[in-house]
Amino acid sequence: MPASIAETPGTEQIKSYIGSGPFIFKADEYKPGALAVYLKNPKYKARSEKPSSLAGGRPVHFDRVEWVIIRDPQTQFNALVAGEVDMIEQPEFAQVDALRKTKGMYVENFSSAGGVFVMRFNFLHPPFNHPKIRQAAMVAMGQKAYLDTQVGIPDLVRTCRSIYPCGNPYADENTGYFTGVANPAKAKDMLKEAGYDGTPIVLMRPTDVPVVSKLPLVAKQQLEAAGFVVDLQQMDLAAFLARRAKKDAPAQGGWHLFLTAWTAGDISNPVSMAMLNAKGLDGWFGWQDEPRIEFLKLKFARSQTQADKIAVAKELQQVAIETATHAPLGQFFSLAAMRDNVTGRLQTPGVPVFWNVSKK
Repeated sequence: MPASIAETPGTEQIKSYIGSGPFIFKADEYKPGALAVYLKNPKYKARSEKPSSLAGGRPVHFDRVEWVIIRDPQTQFNALVAGEVDMIEQPEFAQVDALRKTKGMYVENFSSAGGVFVMRFNFLHPPFNHPKIRQAAMVAMGQKAYLDTQVGIPDLVRTCRSIYPCGNPYADENTGYFTGVANPAKAKDMLKEAGYDGTPIVLMRPTDVPVVSKLPLVAKQQLEAAGFVVDLQQMDLAAFLARRAKKDAPAQGGWHLFLTAWTAGDISNPVSMAMLNAKGLDGWFGWQDEPRIEFLKLKFARSQTQADKIAVAKELQQVAIETATHAPLGQFFSLAAMRDNVTGRLQTPGVPVFWNVSKK
């Protein structure tokens, strides 16, 4: 990208979208919250080799791709059945069984690595500026309830205590006090020992994101069972994203806690994991300040052998669990729904791509 764009501060919206790939963003047709249009780039020449996820050749078989934003899951389903859209990127889990049975449709897992649900604390403000209170919240968490409530399809979920996705070379389920099984009695004792004073926990819930919208409801139940007072505040995604960026005290419009989902590929190692960005006010939302984590990330990056990287990754996990950077809440696999005349969708790390896709 041009230097003028690359130098845009992280706090500012990029105003010019320039790319050199197989598609061109049609900025004049963009309708925020409704429609994004991409045109085939006539100046782009695909490599001759076979397409391979995000690499290899990128042949384009459409002159135009429309990304239609439909927030209501049932309206999405109806649009797919009626042929008004050809694909739902991420249908609501409750619709998967119906989609599997609907003639002319198919569902497929296009990201074999799957995703991970996580809970993130705000380190700046009481009570989660106290490590023992964060640990108590970790002990209160039971992964199975999150997976059953949010997904509810046994073949699409698995519990995993490791901060790295299970199936990953760095995954390690030796996580000490964090078992992934809810223990409200122990959490209550930890809260009492830490001196929790009943400060209400502001827990944000984005109501219009079906893949995570039920997670805060489970969190509220599990935290309250452990003795926390929880203030569940519901909002749309735009309001959630704006509020999450605020460092203000929760009583002045900030927050204590949020839950989200990450594709497994994005958190496959310490360097790429947002929750291990521990640079304080310059770090990821939650703003943990932990020099040990930053030192070990550098050590990981400089390690010369895989054995050394695995050893450092274990050290990092120990510090992450000790300081309660975040709570991993289990893994899931999210399916995409397609009309059966659409072919060529590639296996990608959680990001849909439209090269190599064609319609009969």
